[in-house]
Amino acid sequence: MGKSAMTARLPKSKGTEMATVYEVKDCMRKVKHLVLPERNRRIVEEFMTILGMREEFDRHEVPIPNKVVMYGPPGTGKTLTAFHVAASLELPLIVVRLDSLIHSHLGETGSNIRKIFDYARTVPCVLFLDEFDAVARTRESGDEVKEMARAVNTLLQCLDEFGDVSIFMAATNLATELDPAIWRRFDTRMTYQLPDEQDRRHYIRLLIGEFGCAQEAEAEACRLLCGCSFADIEQIVLKAKRKAIIERRPLDAAHIGLSYREYAPTPTEVRVHA
Repeated sequence: MGKSAMTARLPKSKGTEMATVYEVKDCMRKVKHLVLPERNRRIVEEFMTILGMREEFDRHEVPIPNKVVMYGPPGTGKTLTAFHVAASLELPLIVVRLDSLIHSHLGETGSNIRKIFDYARTVPCVLFLDEFDAVARTRESGDEVKEMARAVNTLLQCLDEFGDVSIFMAATNLATELDPAIWRRFDTRMTYQLPDEQDRRHYIRLLIGEFGCAQEAEAEACRLLCGCSFADIEQIVLKAKRKAIIERRPLDAAHIGLSYREYAPTPTEVRVHA
């Protein structure tokens, strides 16, 4: 993706861009295979409806929600939801780079946080911060965490001053690590879990698409990949499709099984099979 005029205006940290810009067309491509659980789908739809009724909500003096926190295991669709919201609102997605945001020098992290929020307050966008716990961790009294406690204080101020020009979305795998005061700043909260059978089957169908497929392959994939995240399912199905292409034959259950065994869960992952 080439740099846009917006990218060029993004704040920097020590000469490095603190975020990556995804234009609407890029966001639309990213969410081609997004599957949202029913509860989260309803939350997003209501969120969009409210944003489309801004004048009416203003008339009733009811605040417009524009801060979303998403929490749950890795690979369950949190980041893709941010792309989906940006595409639906036809706004660019600004993905913050944690390696540029967090700095060892005193006060630099807080300064970087303020820079990126000040930018989003003036330029309409969806501002997305993944691994949010890295900058929103519970404040403690130890000397070694005073710098991050200051950063959390800055973050709280930025959330309070955010206004309604843009949308702020944050994602974390470690919900219990977030500072309680941070939680209170979010008007929309979304929980993510590993896909159930219905969502798993739907996602596998999307991934297979028009690709030639033996009748039993989909059912075998749905059974075998129970306990996998959406991200794991995608990698395994794509690996299976590659095998089918090499052999010049339709995707079948053997391709799925072999791909799953080759992908192999890491030691920290637990998979439960039906």
